[in-house]
Amino acid sequence: MLDTHARKYINPSIDKTAHWLVKHGHTPNQVTVIALLIGLMTSVLYILGYPLLSVIFLWASGFLDAVDGSMARHTKTSPFGTVMDITFDRLVEIGMIVAIAYVYPELLWPLLLLSVSIIFSMTIFLVVGAVSEQAGIKSFYYQAGLAERTEGFVLFSVMLLFPGILFWTTLLFFAVETFTGVQRFIEARRLLHKGAGTE
Repeated sequence: MLDTHARKYINPSIDKTAHWLVKHGHTPNQVTVIALLIGLMTSVLYILGYPLLSVIFLWASGFLDAVDGSMARHTKTSPFGTVMDITFDRLVEIGMIVAIAYVYPELLWPLLLLSVSIIFSMTIFLVVGAVSEQAGIKSFYYQAGLAERTEGFVLFSVMLLFPGILFWTTLLFFAVETFTGVQRFIEARRLLHKGAGTE
């Protein structure tokens, strides 16, 4: 939701950074890899006992993740770059969940539920993107939803910074992701039926 409706407010800084990096000879894929490495450091720092620094690295990774997309739009898009981007995003999320489970093993079950909800929501997102191309709707249909990447970062930040409410924050995250998955599933039915002319 925030990615869709609030992006315009931070786009100037994203585009400015993207232009600077392109001007200095960097490629979108290079920035994608750097974003992954910084994002994985989030988990390492959390395990080492630096939650605030971990959150800073998390948001730096997210910023670069947006920058690489802007760079791609201003240069030449790469299909493999898209694969890298989506895959690396999931690796950063998995890393954080594993790190939290390592520090708080008693919360393994809520974190497992959160992982399942992310898999559910992202599966629908990716399948709709692929199927909509076949249906002639768009090259890759982006499904907005209640929980997009920014909402995930906000909730992960709360989880990392406030261990006292970690159990409830994890369940909230699970509920939001599950709702988003259902939301996307319902939209997919409407969209693909319309694309097939079977409304």
